[in-house]
Amino acid sequence: MTHPIISDLNKRYTTKKYDATKRIAPEDLAVIYEAMRLSPSSINSQPWKFIVIESDEAKQRMHDSFANKFQFNQPHIKAASHIILFAHQPKYSRDDYAKVIEADIKNGRTKAENREQAFGAFAFVDLNTDETGNNATWTKAQTYIALGNTMHAAARLGIDSTPMEGVDAELIGEIFKAELNGYVCDVALALGYHLPSEDYNAALPKSRLAAEQVIQVI
Repeated sequence: MTHPIISDLNKRYTTKKYDATKRIAPEDLAVIYEAMRLSPSSINSQPWKFIVIESDEAKQRMHDSFANKFQFNQPHIKAASHIILFAHQPKYSRDDYAKVIEADIKNGRTKAENREQAFGAFAFVDLNTDETGNNATWTKAQTYIALGNTMHAAARLGIDSTPMEGVDAELIGEIFKAELNGYVCDVALALGYHLPSEDYNAALPKSRLAAEQVIQVI
């Protein structure tokens, strides 16, 4: 199949070694940021915050977050062009959803007089919230939609990526406490350009299960 989408996905792979001399152009970053912002989420909740690590100071802080574990991902932090922390709100509330509704009213999606009616969708949040107000399992799931969307956008732009669940959420929470402001980061994404001479994964063939093993049309 030669469709551009399939070509993007065939070329995309998990980069193992980045070229520290190459940086993503501002115009490409703008596309990636907008792709993140436009990512879909359940009831359009957008229970996320994207922290973009670009400066040497921020990269050093992220580098330090690997002090206790997952050191295999640590080299990406300073070599990749950018690191994005995909953080979720662990206690998504009615007040959080109110911000979405207010934006809907401003954008003309919802009429002002239907504001209270719009909160009906919040029932989906209630279904995923425990007695302490925690709904992190649900909000974290939304961030993975944004993660996949971002990886595909990067592939379309010819930018390499490495999704990293191998991050220390607790230490990131301490080091980036001010930026996260209560949000939790369990997954991050390295973005940049691979180093052909040292990235063994770049030359390996794409390997996925056959379509008939994973797709059933009924």
